[in-house]
Amino acid sequence: MTTAQQTTPPAAVGADPAISVRDLRQSYGDFEAVRGISFDVAPGELFALLGTNGAGKTTTIETLEGFRRPTGGSVRVFGTDPYGQPAELRERMDGVLQHSGVFGELTVAETVDLSRDLAADPRDRAEVLELVDLADKAKVAVRQLSGGQRRRLDLGLAVLSRPEVLFLDEPTTGMDPEARRETWKIIKGLVADGVAILLTTHYLEEAERLADRLAIMHRGEVKVEGVLDDVLVGWGDRIGFRLPGRIRSEELPELPGATVAVGVREGDPWVVYTVNGADTARRAHHAMGPLLSWADQHETTLERLELRSASLEDVFLGIVDEGAADLATA
Repeated sequence: MTTAQQTTPPAAVGADPAISVRDLRQSYGDFEAVRGISFDVAPGELFALLGTNGAGKTTTIETLEGFRRPTGGSVRVFGTDPYGQPAELRERMDGVLQHSGVFGELTVAETVDLSRDLAADPRDRAEVLELVDLADKAKVAVRQLSGGQRRRLDLGLAVLSRPEVLFLDEPTTGMDPEARRETWKIIKGLVADGVAILLTTHYLEEAERLADRLAIMHRGEVKVEGVLDDVLVGWGDRIGFRLPGRIRSEELPELPGATVAVGVREGDPWVVYTVNGADTARRAHHAMGPLLSWADQHETTLERLELRSASLEDVFLGIVDEGAADLATA
């Protein structure tokens, strides 16, 4: 089930959107990378735009940043067309791109100072370095930083101008788990201060932790959109376990109201029953009885048995799998 639904975030009530996208289309020759997507982002809201590589996320962000003119539809930042980065928007928006344009020969402090010289009301250098936990790297050349440290520097450079709109394109790539969580705290603080943030990320946990609303793109289209709970609705509950070594997949039982699939999880053969329909939680609990009876009859143990609601990963992979199936039958 991949029905896009338009929702109004709590942050947007009574406020004009900071970012507005209407029927955006973006083509490269005969290839249409973005196919008529629409969404808003309110001040003080984080909107996560998810999707596979090539889904159109980065193209969308580059258009909103003013680097590309839409092939069709429109984008607005504070009601203004961002193409060409007009003066009235330059001090109000910034971003962390996938590839930074810093000079490797400069030190971290020199890099921050260079960006401060270009900003109208910049944060102090010490404040920026403290914010992204690079104070101890101030005298280190940028080329000597790790990948995660460079991403933290990119974030520091993006927020030093105190933007009201912030585009974050894979901002935590290369970070270790501790640094990623510290970066999440920074991002949450910016949202609390009223910054409108558009985030793209391949870390689904990141979207779950940070996003007020999210959308999943596939092949240039938004397939589902809304707050997390709304996005998960309709994707069912899951019963999962490790496939017993002496049981073949065709020997698995049929469970009422459930479909079964066998795949691989962390290197092990993994069984997933998906329970759909009204009142999925009750139906999933009822399906457990026949499954446990079957296991007793076969004198087998269901290792790592779990019963859970659908996750964002389930939705994401479901959309990708449906897209692959549609392509195969086209």
